[in-house]
Amino acid sequence: MNAEATNHVGRLSRQQERQRAISEMVMAEGAVRIEQLAERFGTSQMTVHRDLDELEARGLLRKSRGMATALSSSLVESSDVYRAGQQQEAKKDIAHSALDFLEPGQAVFLDDSTTVLQVAKLLPLRAPLTVITNVFTILEELKGVRGISLIALGGSYYNWCSSFMGGMTTEAIRKLRADVYIMSTAAITDDTCFFQSQATVDIKRAMFDSSAKRILLADHTKFDKRALYALAPLADFDAVIVDAKTRPDDIRRLEAQGVPVVVAHPARS
Repeated sequence: MNAEATNHVGRLSRQQERQRAISEMVMAEGAVRIEQLAERFGTSQMTVHRDLDELEARGLLRKSRGMATALSSSLVESSDVYRAGQQQEAKKDIAHSALDFLEPGQAVFLDDSTTVLQVAKLLPLRAPLTVITNVFTILEELKGVRGISLIALGGSYYNWCSSFMGGMTTEAIRKLRADVYIMSTAAITDDTCFFQSQATVDIKRAMFDSSAKRILLADHTKFDKRALYALAPLADFDAVIVDAKTRPDDIRRLEAQGVPVVVAHPARS
């Protein structure tokens, strides 16, 4: 990568971190003046306006009359901008454990979760692999990576999750067969995976049905969250990988149902 490309990637990373921090600040306080955001993040009001325009387009907040105002917490928590900043260490630990379920030469479906994005960053360690995904951020992460063949699933693009979804996407998925499907979940209720969007469930169900082995990644916070639409009970997965902070009672309950639970320990840097 040349110096110009490296600088461009660095700018994008700083912008993404700033936008995530802005969304979390607005969500925590309910409403924040734009000049406050510019002062807080040490940037111009014009830059903050551009950040807010993008965050508003993704359904994370509303911008009006010099203010940024939070929207529904469920909408914010569904966005990849918000999710990427949550439980980062746990996600990295879980991602390292997920590698144990992959072998060179396999075809693998990856979903739109930020935990799975951490897995994507490690996939060169298991190359060669064929990666099938509808997620723009994963495609960006893996494009040009030696040993990784990409199959991109098209359809209607949804900015809030950086993914392609809809009938075209599910139709393409159903024509494929993968060795492994690695996914996460928005919430675990009654030991079942739940999500905030039916469109999300449709994509994940199609990948689930088109895979020989299904691996669920779930940090400990998912057991305390709720969402609207059910996908599948945890007993339907070949493995459920949780982090070390998961309550022992939750692990014992799942194991009593025959769920293969793997506890991810802190990954070595």
